[in-house]
Amino acid sequence: MSIFLVEDPKVDLLHPVATARLCAAVTCGGLRLVDLIETLNIPTYSLARTHLQAIQRLDHPVLQDPKNAPKDSHPKLVLSARLAPTVETLKTLEKLLKEPNDTPTTWLVDRGIPVGVLHPNESYEAILNQGRGYLEARFPKNPPPESPTQTLAVNSFQYPHDVIRTHMANFAANLQWLIARREYQQIRDGVFVGKGVKIPDWVCLDVDAGPIVLEDGVQVGPFSLLRGPLYLGRKCKVLEHASLKDGVCAGHTTKIGGEVEASIIEPYTNKQHHGFLGHSYVGSWVNLGAGTCTSDLKNTYGLISIDYPAGRIATGMQFLGCFIGDYSKSAINTSIFTGKWIGVCSAMYGFVTTNVPSFSNYAKLFGQVAPLPSSVMISTQQRMFARRNVEQRQCDIELIHALFDLTRPDREGLIGLD
Repeated sequence: MSIFLVEDPKVDLLHPVATARLCAAVTCGGLRLVDLIETLNIPTYSLARTHLQAIQRLDHPVLQDPKNAPKDSHPKLVLSARLAPTVETLKTLEKLLKEPNDTPTTWLVDRGIPVGVLHPNESYEAILNQGRGYLEARFPKNPPPESPTQTLAVNSFQYPHDVIRTHMANFAANLQWLIARREYQQIRDGVFVGKGVKIPDWVCLDVDAGPIVLEDGVQVGPFSLLRGPLYLGRKCKVLEHASLKDGVCAGHTTKIGGEVEASIIEPYTNKQHHGFLGHSYVGSWVNLGAGTCTSDLKNTYGLISIDYPAGRIATGMQFLGCFIGDYSKSAINTSIFTGKWIGVCSAMYGFVTTNVPSFSNYAKLFGQVAPLPSSVMISTQQRMFARRNVEQRQCDIELIHALFDLTRPDREGLIGLD
């Protein structure tokens, strides 16, 4: 019995959230799909996008190379890597894996789009031959009435704003699942901490809306507000006078200051100065300069639409900030307008009133938007890694080169080095 995880073509619509990372490694509600897969404790093979295959092999060994799967065997489940990492998703997968082999084929569907199938008719070799488009190609659009095929509704990511929507809806439940699985010390009602965590007397802890979970080595500065549901990863440092509230999730080795609300911050990112970050997703190795602020509410209080590369999409959400790709930076006093996305490896200055192309210096306020060469980002990556005692591997360098080529359409019309 095994699982075949596929980064299907619709993963590309999650730019910039899943551009520089595996889709299964996108954090939402304090969890990643790869974390849930690991708890199932069965062989899992994963077909990743080409530019991330080395990263998958080195950083996520639980996701094995599908070329090593028994070619003639059939996976129990084929799943899209866009499945939302929630407790409900885990329960669904556990239930499906217990189904007997003679159970009719069952398709997992979200908003009419296939995101998985139980008991596929094809072997690993046949699925690999069809590639990333397997699920969509094999999904029966109009099955005959007598067909035994069944469908099951599940939650997945179709666009970046789905990550924030799902995060807010499932964060508290996901944290309760983590608390039940791991060994924490409960230092007061609703506050769970790992080893080496000390909270000063002058910190306000509010768990009325959900628990607070602080992993090993978290540091909290005095005169801070921590309001649950809240998750801080290993060695996260909260600066003095910080205000973290209403659904903040920060990964390991991050620095957080100022006001943060309902946001996801991936590992190795710095947002340590004053400024507001709300209802936003921030990738890894991002630095937000002092005074950087995001808007997460329109002046009209209306619902927010976003101009994605695939077109303008109505999110149906009133509160929504921005999506910042890995390795991007903001200068001091940068202001990011509502519902904008910032590509990977970019630098922002002044007012960000439009979406920001990847690998660009964005200073539209000053009449300057120009490409940023990959060589500059590789040097920057090396300096950032050295500051955190992280080795810059050849695969990390190659990833920057691959991202530069992959995101060329972002920079169409920019004059410069591209």
